[in-house]
Parts: sequence; structure tokens; C-alpha cells
Amino acid sequence: MKKADYPFLDIKLNLPQGEFKLTEDEGKLWVFDALRKKQLVLTPEEWVRQHLIYYLIEFKKYPKSLFSLERGLKYNKLSKRFDILILDRNGKPFILIECKAPEVRLSQTTVEQVAVYNKTIGARFMAISNGLQHICLEYDLDSLSYKQVREFPEF
Repeated sequence: MKKADYPFLDIKLNLPQGEFKLTEDEGKLWVFDALRKKQLVLTPEEWVRQHLIYYLIEFKKYPKSLFSLERGLKYNKLSKRFDILILDRNGKPFILIECKAPEVRLSQTTVEQVAVYNKTIGARFMAISNGLQHICLEYDLDSLSYKQVREFPEF
């Protein structure tokens, strides 16, 4: 493994550092996903996703059993994939999270991407993170629009 191939590993994310099992095989770096119980190719987006999952489970006490990762959805007959969906204890969508690589700037366009996905899913909260910056929004039933909240909601 050449360190130059994985510059995102040197970026200090704005999330707690977990213990991740990294292995090299077939010229690629892999990370063990403890929720899915399998090895995944380590990409900048996956690095952010693994840190977010760790943070939500260890610090926000989200139950592991209510996570759904990288699943497909249909929007206007288009096939899309969300990054993280966490259900509430009644099995209803609680928070939808889109992960971006650390070098991807969060913008109105990136927020709109997760908002489009959430039109199908209907989670009360949605968030987008590049590991450095996090934008968390809550759907306000009074105004029928999203309002930014300071941090990821408590479960």
C-alpha cells in the first residue's frame, strides 16, 4: 500500500476516531464494516461513513439493529442508493444520511441530493457529512420545510 494512494487517511475528521480494521489485498485497502460483517474497499466516502456509524453508535447510542446501509430506492423511475438510513423503534425512517468524501464541498446541491432521496423515504431528520462538516436538518411540520439543527439528533 502506498500512502500517497490514500491521502484521506491523513485528514483529521470532525468525528471521534474509532478503531477500524484495515487490510490490504489485491492492491487495494479494505475496511471491515462491523454492521454488515464484511470487508469493503476503502474509499474516502467509506472512510467518512465508517466514522459516522461509529459516532452514532458509540456517542449518540443509536441501536446497531436499526441501521440500513447503502440500499436502493426508486425516485421518478430512477434507481438511487442512500448511504445510511436509521429507523426509529417503530420501524419508521428516523434519519437519512448522505456521506461525501472529505474533499467534496457541502453545498445546496449536495443537500438537495439527500432531500430528493428523502421525498421517497420520509425520514424526520436528514443529514449530509463529508467528515469535516455536517449539515443536519429536521422536517418542521408547521412550516412543511426543513430547519437546520445544531447536531445529529439524539436517538
